Amino acid sequence: MAKQATPMKKTRARHSDAYREEALALADRVGVTAAARDLGLQPSQLYQWRAKVQQKQNASEREQALAEENARLKRQLAEISEELAITKKAVYFAKNLK
Repeated sequence: MAKQATPMKKTRARHSDAYREEALALADRVGVTAAARDLGLQPSQLYQWRAKVQQKQNASEREQALAEENARLKRQLAEISEELAITKKAVYFAKNLK
């Protein structure tokens, strides 16, 4: 019995973040298909990388907006707390004037 030839398994290439950034920059300059052809990648891979970068940017924009809102609410809370303290003192002194 003859052994059948087994196809070689392809190992997935791991690309560094710097490589991905440069590949996306190249894709922006010359187009995705041309960049993929030059780099030996599939165009879909570049589109996936681009989508992940955009998702991270959107997340950081949301975090920034939440941080700004949090700071605004903290300022508002401090102002209202100060007004409440002043009102309590005014009520105390008004009771003592009688």
